[in-house]
Amino acid sequence: MKKKTKVILAVCLMVLLVIGIGAYAYVSDYYHADETAMEAIAIKTDDVQIEQDRDVIWFVPEKSTIGLIFYPGGKVEYTAYAPLLRACAEQGISCALVQMPGNLAVLDADAADGLQQEHPEITTWYIAGHSLGGAMAANYASAHHKDFDGLILLAAYSTKDLTQTTLRVLSVYGSEDDVMNREAYEKNRTNLPADTTELVLNGGCHAQFGSYGPQDGDGVPTISGEEQIRQTADAISAFIGQ
Repeated sequence: MKKKTKVILAVCLMVLLVIGIGAYAYVSDYYHADETAMEAIAIKTDDVQIEQDRDVIWFVPEKSTIGLIFYPGGKVEYTAYAPLLRACAEQGISCALVQMPGNLAVLDADAADGLQQEHPEITTWYIAGHSLGGAMAANYASAHHKDFDGLILLAAYSTKDLTQTTLRVLSVYGSEDDVMNREAYEKNRTNLPADTTELVLNGGCHAQFGSYGPQDGDGVPTISGEEQIRQTADAISAFIGQ
């Protein structure tokens, strides 16, 4: 009996070891931010202040009263979204770029907790995210809808019903996006308010909301990453300013 127990324990330990190795390999394989992203953080200007701690990078323009909390896409280094959020900050929106454990927002869907209190001067708040990050931002918004004025989805959809909330919603994706599940996107449309604003970026793809290079399975964009980020920042600014 003791021998059998030892064998069972040994097998269980081996299974746990294999699972652990597999999980480590999975989270270690991710898309890295490119030089453009690093420059967006490093460049110092009077218009946008960079505030960085261990888990969040803030892009803060002068006298801003509008805030945006951003969840990065799955298996993408969070700093890859610095160009987009800096572009938003240059249009007067204070932006918090959140780092996720293992580069997976699903591992910390409540990462936005406490961020609004860090900038009490901001009176209007939105939450946003790309891909998996967008889905998790929608989940968070569903549970905290009274704390936000709206939700912005980039190549993402909500699996939570938001139709009974007062959230304003903007949904943006690229015409050449071959990563986002279009069938799931269409299926979950009913979870969004009837007055949701949808924008399709002509020539845009899935990966170019961030600056991390091409993504496996994505379509071929016909606009540059810089142009997609510019159009997205303009759309966000126009939506928030309505």
